[in-house]
Amino acid sequence: MFRAVLKSLLARKIRLVLSGLAVVLGVMFVAGSLVLTTSLGDSFSNLFATAYQNTDVQVAPKPAPGQNADSGPSAARGATVPESVVRTVRGIDGVKAAHGEVMTNGTIPLGSDGKAIASTTGQQYGGNWSGTDSVVQLRSGRGPRAPDEVVINAGLAKTGHFALGDRIKAIINGKPHAFRVVGIYGYSGDRDSLGGETSMQFTTPTAQRLLLGRTGVYSDVTVTAAAGVSQQTLADRIGSRLGDGYKVQTGQELAKKTTDSLKEGLKFLNYILLGFAGVALFVGAFLILNTFSIIVAQRTRELALMRALGASRRQMIGSVLLEAVVIGVLAGALGLLAGIGVGAALGYVFTHVGGGNLQLSIGVPASAVIASFAVGIVITVVAALFPSLRASRIPPVAAMRDAATPDRPLTRISIAGGVVFVGGAVVLGLGLFGSLSGTATLWAILAGVLIAFIGVALLTPLIARPVVGAIGRLMSFSTPGKLGRRNSARNPRRTAVTAAALMVGIALITGVSTVLSSVQTSIDKLANEQIRADLIVSGQQTSEVPPSFDTALLGQMRDISGVSSVAGIYRSSAQVDGKNTAVAATDDLAALGTSLSLHRSSGSISGLGDHQAIVDSKTAKSDHLKVGDTVRVRLPRGGGTYTVSGIYSSREGGMSGWLLPHAAVGGFGLTNPTSAYVTVSGSGSTASVKKQVDALLADNPLITVADRSDYVHQQTSTFDTVQTMIQILLTLAIIIAALGVVNTLALSVIERTRELGLLRAIGMKRRQVMGMITVESVTISVFGAVLGLAVGAGLGAAVVRALHDQGITQLSFSWGLMVAYLILAAVIGVLAAILPSIRAARLNVLNAIAYE
Repeated sequence: MFRAVLKSLLARKIRLVLSGLAVVLGVMFVAGSLVLTTSLGDSFSNLFATAYQNTDVQVAPKPAPGQNADSGPSAARGATVPESVVRTVRGIDGVKAAHGEVMTNGTIPLGSDGKAIASTTGQQYGGNWSGTDSVVQLRSGRGPRAPDEVVINAGLAKTGHFALGDRIKAIINGKPHAFRVVGIYGYSGDRDSLGGETSMQFTTPTAQRLLLGRTGVYSDVTVTAAAGVSQQTLADRIGSRLGDGYKVQTGQELAKKTTDSLKEGLKFLNYILLGFAGVALFVGAFLILNTFSIIVAQRTRELALMRALGASRRQMIGSVLLEAVVIGVLAGALGLLAGIGVGAALGYVFTHVGGGNLQLSIGVPASAVIASFAVGIVITVVAALFPSLRASRIPPVAAMRDAATPDRPLTRISIAGGVVFVGGAVVLGLGLFGSLSGTATLWAILAGVLIAFIGVALLTPLIARPVVGAIGRLMSFSTPGKLGRRNSARNPRRTAVTAAALMVGIALITGVSTVLSSVQTSIDKLANEQIRADLIVSGQQTSEVPPSFDTALLGQMRDISGVSSVAGIYRSSAQVDGKNTAVAATDDLAALGTSLSLHRSSGSISGLGDHQAIVDSKTAKSDHLKVGDTVRVRLPRGGGTYTVSGIYSSREGGMSGWLLPHAAVGGFGLTNPTSAYVTVSGSGSTASVKKQVDALLADNPLITVADRSDYVHQQTSTFDTVQTMIQILLTLAIIIAALGVVNTLALSVIERTRELGLLRAIGMKRRQVMGMITVESVTISVFGAVLGLAVGAGLGAAVVRALHDQGITQLSFSWGLMVAYLILAAVIGVLAAILPSIRAARLNVLNAIAYE
């Protein structure tokens, strides 16, 4: 039996390739995602081990209220280390050297064109120049000596085309500053940057004044241990001397914590890639199932002869499953090799994008190897299970018949499909509308979608014949068209499985498009109802620090002719009664209330005293607050006790949270406004005011002014990018589905060799044979697309309904994209028919008639 299986595989090489290709593509995604995340994780581990190799201990301030304990350097952090602590650390036994460092994220360099030089990593550092060491190497020039001098890293120099002596501008805490480049530095290993970041280093007083707001303070203290003193011993000594007011960590702890944080972030990318790999494998399973079903049907006489020669049912099942195992092993091996290549290529892109040159360490984890072969074998064996059972039921007497095994009634499969679909709908409903919590909701939704898909796939044979017949009538204007329509409808099981593969891909794309389109429409509607201001001043965030602008600009905007009111918005992290949250403040509460349609629920929201605050109705309800209650607010640079003077309400998705008085801004991490709402009077011109506000913002390219429609488009443009990325990734599923159509037609041509020979014998021309095969292919593809559009629209609508309480109130379908998917399906059908139709047209008539 083993030799017979191997000979069968070698005799049908094309079938072997087509069957295994789908699994290869899916396994490639699985292996590639695991290789990518492992390689990036190892690369970052090496990076931070190098970055902290000269740091034995670091002393940093405790995080400001409302901020994560592991938050990186930030101008908005607020907490600093005074010079006196640096002197204290220097006097501790075991300290060889200690120096204060200024380092914050959010220093935005500008190019010669006046536009911001973005960093794809979101890391745009500013700091004080502390000289060279084994990691930092000055390549040209010298360190800064004057307030207007700066040294920059080589990555920024190359990206912005800066050289020694050039002038460079930067936005620091919302204000533009100009400097002269006096030095360019790099890092050990001939690296221009550590990880794609931009970095500007100033004199220590300049860095303290610009980045931290005052001199005599630092972001942290870097400590070098004396010979014979371990990092942990020195950290313990420093910690006991300074007390609980500071965070003391060893260099090894810093490297590990930073690496672990990045690896945690990489898990999200890994989950996304694995999710698309799952889709590809799910679609590939349909291809393999269909392939083995056709193979069993074509080999009826061969398998019956084997039964007549004494092969048992178990051996018949084993022979088919053995073919599946061989295909799975080969596909797993090829998929692993392809995955390593894809992972390495993506890793190179990730580590070199944005001017970075992180040294990539390619790592192939054992999980990638195990998963590749496990997935490849399991998918093919599971897909071949039902065809193998069918093969075992072939009676020996079938060897004496010409006919292949007849199609069985669709009753059982239809009932099974209905039960599975209902089960999937119930699980999906629990995830969307149930009271599940945490990850249970996500898993219920994913499981419900998967089970529902399987149910629909099982039900497709029931509707295949009538629907395919109706679609085929559109192309039945000739005899080849009529024959093609009848061929696609005469074997509903095969047509259904082939179409189901295309259905899954198009259903997922349609579902995602429906959700994203509904989100965009809902945001558009909410913004138009919520925002009453004519112009919105806001910024594009390129680092962890939100862009801001000079407070003085608010007054200049109010002085513009035609401006009725301007409400500036300040934002900060905070703790309110011990709960981490975000707070805001405004310099004109009445104007803000009008601009954002804030409505009074209780108390007063028309003005705020220095120790009063207002809060939205949802927060008040969840925290059991009422007008007159007091709350303790801790801010990065201050805080105090505030009395709730009013509770406001706004539409879902509008303004929410705590609003503090303008006097509280001094305690915020950022003391400049991050946005503003401008209302134009009835006699004013919005276009004229917008032009004048643009002129005021000319020195700060991170901040722009937009009218309501442009602002809404800016907020929703991200969804277009997400949709495009999903479409690109799901293209793999569409490609596999197209392979399924090719495979089905190719095997169908072999199965119908004698029939095609007879058609040619009675006068059908080669062109007509090709047309017949093409009609059959297009009909199957369009059937799958129609099914996918219906299922995807239904699932998308269900998700939108579940998100109603989150502000997604408008159901919207991407009709243009849906029509495009339908046309794409027809094109896929035409392309998939090329090779099978050519093969059918080239059949030798006499040989075909004699074929058995």
